[in-house]
Amino acid sequence: MFSAACTGRTAKEPEYDVLLQGGHVIDPKNGLSAVRDVAILDGKVAAIAEDIDSGKGFKVVNCKGLYVTPGLLDLHVHVFAGTNEPRSYAGDNSLYPDGYTFRSGITTILDAGCAGWRNFDVFRDTVISRSRTRVLALANIVGHGMRGGQFEQDLSDMRSGPTAELAERHADVIVGVKTAHYAGPEWQPVEEAVRAGEAAGIPVMVDFGSNLPERPIETLLTEKLRPGDIYTHCFSGNRRELLPDGTPNPALFAGRERGIYFDVGHGGGSFKWSVAFKCLEAGFPPDSISTDLHIGSMNAGMQDLLTTMSKFLALGESVDEVIAQSTWNPARQIQREALGHLSVGAIADVSVLRLDTGQFGFVDSFGARQDGTQRLACEMTFKDGRLAWDLNGRTRGDWQDLPLDYGRQGESRWDGILNR
Repeated sequence: MFSAACTGRTAKEPEYDVLLQGGHVIDPKNGLSAVRDVAILDGKVAAIAEDIDSGKGFKVVNCKGLYVTPGLLDLHVHVFAGTNEPRSYAGDNSLYPDGYTFRSGITTILDAGCAGWRNFDVFRDTVISRSRTRVLALANIVGHGMRGGQFEQDLSDMRSGPTAELAERHADVIVGVKTAHYAGPEWQPVEEAVRAGEAAGIPVMVDFGSNLPERPIETLLTEKLRPGDIYTHCFSGNRRELLPDGTPNPALFAGRERGIYFDVGHGGGSFKWSVAFKCLEAGFPPDSISTDLHIGSMNAGMQDLLTTMSKFLALGESVDEVIAQSTWNPARQIQREALGHLSVGAIADVSVLRLDTGQFGFVDSFGARQDGTQRLACEMTFKDGRLAWDLNGRTRGDWQDLPLDYGRQGESRWDGILNR
């Protein structure tokens, strides 16, 4: 075993597995934004207080100068990888979750409709069940899911009954219904999705597809969607979110008044500086910040969730606001209120973030740049109370303080917390 000096163990058995000391805790659900200590035990938040005795923590981590937040929740990603289908979000356009989530402070993701009732079982078996990341999903109203044009334009495959049955059968992971990318004039995709959502008691997320006069955004937001449904890509400008005179479409405000949520869904073609700026200037911020992450967007202007959050800092939002929009707000939207907060007894999904200051540049989906002076980065991520990412080894002892044969010693309690 490591020595007491190396592990933080005292003569008396510590009360907590992990003690994060001195960080600025932001917990939007509980209205907390202040320096606090956070204690974790058995995968749960055990205590939050101004000063917790360091002797009570088995592993004590200095978080001074850092933000301690609930684990980030990305409300719009694409992770149905491994099918080898080219140019498909149920295939090569998607990517496995664990390679990018924890290093970005993310503990929970929402796959935005890659699979439908015909192929969801495969998605669950090959990706969801094998990921350390908590993967939730939207069931695509298209039975074949997000496999491209010939599938996503097939009205005969958009069926509310099988979709609702699928959602009920996988209620532990399916939290909503998705309709996306439809290019025709019919309302059927939206109407079928809403019927499925009503039957299963879950929200609908809409990527509104092509901008057509037969399907105006005004009708979608004031008539077709229900309170609690989600309009993603809200700052794309692709569907008249911004009017020709540069003002936000009044339908956005009317939809919010009705209880519809508005999600960023940055992606490769769905975030425009001019639209976001004008909307925020008019008092219309997003309810949730999400990436629409796939192999294209992550290697273009979007990059990752922390970069997307930093873009809203550059637009004038506060750190507290972007944390709320990436934790508690999306958790409420998908009716998973066990997530997104640091209440005592809650799941210990915790992100420890650093706010860098300097001269930074951020690019939207259309190649335009915005300068910024703040950028968020992830130092550590804890999922279910276990360390999942540690950028600078803050949880570890210096090798010069360890026994010479430290690599061959038996598993310590802390390593067990880390590796299980």
